[in-house]
Amino acid sequence: PNCLQLLVLQLYRGNLEKRLGITAGLSILIQHVPEKNGDRYEAIYSFYFRYYGHISVQGAYLTYEDTYLAITGRSGIFKGVHGQVKLQQIVFPFKLFYTFYLEGIPKLPAVLLGKPVPPSPSVEPLPAAKALEPQATIPNHTN
Repeated sequence: PNCLQLLVLQLYRGNLEKRLGITAGLSILIQHVPEKNGDRYEAIYSFYFRYYGHISVQGAYLTYEDTYLAITGRSGIFKGVHGQVKLQQIVFPFKLFYTFYLEGIPKLPAVLLGKPVPPSPSVEPLPAAKALEPQATIPNHTN
């Protein structure tokens, strides 16, 4: 049976030192895959980087292996971008690790960049980023 899952998660920089925005969208359960102890979804959602703009993605989301989602929309500084986003399932459905493979845009602002921490279930954002302290968010960030 198909199941619709709504998704709204906080979006942090790869080093987990700054909160950048949110990820929002939906996933539709397509198939349970018992031999892999996971599921296959069709995912449609967006990464919102506040006033910098957004990137929308779509594609198969597999809970049992890494997935690549196609970039289907963009705005702000991401206008003209194309490429894909790698999704790594860490803790379903609350902790996901994304790697952006972007082409067709100028260099991104430093505030969006940072050396990523290795993905693991135990990593957490800095308390300041979780608490939305000004030094741990992008400029003009609101909850």
